[in-house]
Amino acid sequence: MEPEAALLTDLYQLTMTEAYLAEGQWDEAVFSLFVRGLPTRRNYLLAAGLEDALHTLEQLRFRAEDLEWLASQGRFSDRLLGWLERFKFSGDLDAMPEGTPVFGQEPLLEVRAPLPEAQLVETYLLNHVHLQTLAASKASRVVTAAAGRPVMEFGLRRIHGTDAGLKVARASYLAGVESTSNVLAGMRYGIPLSGTMAHSYVQSHDDELEAFRAFTRVYPDATLLVDTYDTLRGVQHVIRLARELGEDFRVRALRLDSGDLLALSLAARELLDEAGLERVRLIGSGGLDEDSVAKLLARGAPLDGFGVGTAMGVSADAPSLDMAYKLVEYAGKGRVKLSAGKALLPGAKQVYRQDEDGVARRDLLVRRGDVASGRPLLRPVMRAGQRLPDASPSLEEVRQHARRELSRLPAEVRALEPARPPYSVVVGDGLARARAHEVEVWAAEP
Repeated sequence: MEPEAALLTDLYQLTMTEAYLAEGQWDEAVFSLFVRGLPTRRNYLLAAGLEDALHTLEQLRFRAEDLEWLASQGRFSDRLLGWLERFKFSGDLDAMPEGTPVFGQEPLLEVRAPLPEAQLVETYLLNHVHLQTLAASKASRVVTAAAGRPVMEFGLRRIHGTDAGLKVARASYLAGVESTSNVLAGMRYGIPLSGTMAHSYVQSHDDELEAFRAFTRVYPDATLLVDTYDTLRGVQHVIRLARELGEDFRVRALRLDSGDLLALSLAARELLDEAGLERVRLIGSGGLDEDSVAKLLARGAPLDGFGVGTAMGVSADAPSLDMAYKLVEYAGKGRVKLSAGKALLPGAKQVYRQDEDGVARRDLLVRRGDVASGRPLLRPVMRAGQRLPDASPSLEEVRQHARRELSRLPAEVRALEPARPPYSVVVGDGLARARAHEVEVWAAEP
């Protein structure tokens, strides 16, 4: 967590905390972080961002300069500033492991802590979990569309900010993307790097063939970009280069980045095969998303992999989730919200995934502590402000978990088109009764 990040929060977190302290509202609270409903054409979401959420809860501190600046604003009491000076998160966190498919109304995580603490961390948690869950969910769809062919993440230059570029690369890899062009993400997270060349490299030479000769002298096993001027002529230049180099020719792939990728990939494949270059792969890129990838493959495009950037990096078709962090229990009492379209289920919860013959068929949402059949998805990851020993699997382990859990979803839920009917999330009887009770209590108030 960056030193100044304690102030990277919403003003009302501080004003509410000020009010809680003034009223003496110190009792234990439970907040649930969940998505109210899935975006159009999303059959599931893929939980991500927990690692950064845990790191923030562990590291969150207010520096002297933060407190001095807050004091200069003239709106906060010495009581609040003193509390912030001593702040260290002391609560508990239960969460779905990263890479777990999740559905509407299901908590991705729940926080249990004294009310001022649980309130203060809302913005940090939402920011981490929202972005990475959004990105992982989109990337998972692109990986599905690629049908086993590698997907390379190329989105850094157009993702909304440098920090987001790092987090999207991590979330995409978690979801099954094979590599990233983001060098810092490669160093920080151990994600394999991949990349080719830009058109500017070719343009900087007097002719395309000479550009290919020069680049392969430095990187003999390169992937060459062949569409700067004319794609098929670029392929012919590569074939000529192969004849010149003979057994020293080691180019691995050609990247097609524009035009009719179906027609061009078919023609390029034919040219390469006729020249005895069957081992040279074809990579498609240029404004791709899951729909265009799926369409290309359905029509027989002989593409061996895909470079996907902007559409995946910003989740262009669904750039946000209706994600919320809401109080569901305070001082041992369930809390509800009855706002239109934003109703809330009270109390701490657990989600049980119920399988039949190895396939997930439904989820059961129950009160925490209720016994039900199935696999409980929310697990303890932090107690008394300390991360538990098994709360942070490696990124490779998270990636394998995501692969296993996605494979257990019904085929229609993994598909790109909306599942009919959608995956079933059932509210348990005890939880339904608890909500009805809290609604009755609220209605009886004068």
